[in-house]
Amino acid sequence: MKLVVQRVLSAAVDIAARRKSEIGEGLLILVGICDEDTDEDIDYLCRKVVQMRIFDDGEGVMNLPITEVAGSGILVVSQFTLMASTKKGNRPSYIHASRPEFAVPMYEKFVAKLQDLFGKEIQTGEFGADMQVSLVNDGPVTIIMDSKQR
Repeated sequence: MKLVVQRVLSAAVDIAARRKSEIGEGLLILVGICDEDTDEDIDYLCRKVVQMRIFDDGEGVMNLPITEVAGSGILVVSQFTLMASTKKGNRPSYIHASRPEFAVPMYEKFVAKLQDLFGKEIQTGEFGADMQVSLVNDGPVTIIMDSKQR
């Protein structure tokens, strides 16, 4: 499982010109799922996300996890293109991305586990939809995580 975690001042998802979800300050998380992913990968990544100290404390130092940032939110968006292979040719291959039959339940487990650890409702995109994702990256702080590279 791969994540792109972005600290944001705001983020939103629109589908067919309709606002699906939005957050203010917090995290936008893009999630890519492969067939080898397990519940253990979900647990590992969710715990890392909520414990990562990437928000500024009173001194302006990245010392706080999202759980200590008042009013913060998390927006999770599925993105199969994170699993792209660009080793051969100029057209990315998505052979490593899971089919919806496997990916949807894993995505839902990821969101549920993250919500449990965060203690607040998680905003989401819509799996498989053509989404327009907007964000104001804060910092910028962007972190790439791969559950297979611990």
